[in-house]
Amino acid sequence: MLLEPSVPAYALGAIRAPFLSMGAVQIDAPVIQPLNLLLDLAGEAMRARLFIVQGEGGAEACLRPDFTLPVALQHQQSGARTGRYVYEGKAFRVSPKGAQRAEEFLQIGMEAFETGNPTAADIEIAALAWQASLAGGRSDLSMRLGDVSLFSAFIGALALAEPLAARLNRAFARPRTLKAELARAQLGEAAPRSGDRLAGVLAGLGEAEAAMVLQELWDLAGIQPVGGRSTAEIVHRLSERAELASAPRLTAAQADLIGRFLAIDDTPQKALDAVASLAREGGAGLDQALQAWQDRLSGLIAAGVPQDRMSLSTAFGRAFGYYDGVLFEVTSDALGAERPVAGGGRYDALLARLGGSVDPDVGAAGCMVRPWRAFNNPEQGMA
Repeated sequence: MLLEPSVPAYALGAIRAPFLSMGAVQIDAPVIQPLNLLLDLAGEAMRARLFIVQGEGGAEACLRPDFTLPVALQHQQSGARTGRYVYEGKAFRVSPKGAQRAEEFLQIGMEAFETGNPTAADIEIAALAWQASLAGGRSDLSMRLGDVSLFSAFIGALALAEPLAARLNRAFARPRTLKAELARAQLGEAAPRSGDRLAGVLAGLGEAEAAMVLQELWDLAGIQPVGGRSTAEIVHRLSERAELASAPRLTAAQADLIGRFLAIDDTPQKALDAVASLAREGGAGLDQALQAWQDRLSGLIAAGVPQDRMSLSTAFGRAFGYYDGVLFEVTSDALGAERPVAGGGRYDALLARLGGSVDPDVGAAGCMVRPWRAFNNPEQGMA
């Protein structure tokens, strides 16, 4: 395992200070985390980046790759309605093939579960990430912005069949899948599907009966599903697939609009102007979402994020698929876009996906910074 070097105490203290000023409760999280839950939320593709562990006869688990999910679980288990938590500790992620990146590294971050104006919270969280990153001494920082919910709003405004819209929204976190979907539609080809016959059969049954049939098939074949989804969840997904098979397909014109939307990547104001123009062309009403973005930009500038160091990309997503709103990363010119200094965003639906009682008025957002990447060390190599 490649270890990250230590950050000098003076630099670590400076990077930590903005988080300690937020009035948050200091929290720790178990290093060992449930694998199936993480894969169910973030996607099976995340498995390759995880350090997987398993005790004799026990369920698979993993070393924590991030703190958002562990902190969200602890918040939910506490029974508290709201709360903000600051953490500092090691995270663990397998280095991509061919890359010499630290696989055990320090993160400092904050997660906030609060009522109130979500736009104001987005500004506060993103500005916190910027301030903490800047405290490391770098002068080559930029902030890249995105918004999962803006894509969802654009898709929703196209009045697509609900199963098709849901499929496209799920594909947003998998860029290659989404690109292939759009390319097929532009060529007039049907999407290749596996299991549609089974989906059609199960769709004709009640969900309870369909779950029993599916379990019997697994028992006969001597297999069990992977990824943590229950039989009922798989039946529900197959039912959606059957609905999708009978729903109107994505047209070439719709695919072209979506592709042009995803190609927008510019300074925030130019990007928003391009989104507004495309929305008018497609008959989409995005005025509310675009005004919220104007407010965010004004707030970030007022909080000290330089306007000329921000960009907005409509296709920007993060590896953890539970984000469902505003996203951001702070990057360094010296380290490149593949090694962000800080990152975070909004994930309002995560608590609901974890189960239990959920207050719809409570939103969730957070950020983290990698101190070693924020530290302005001229000899910095592994990051």
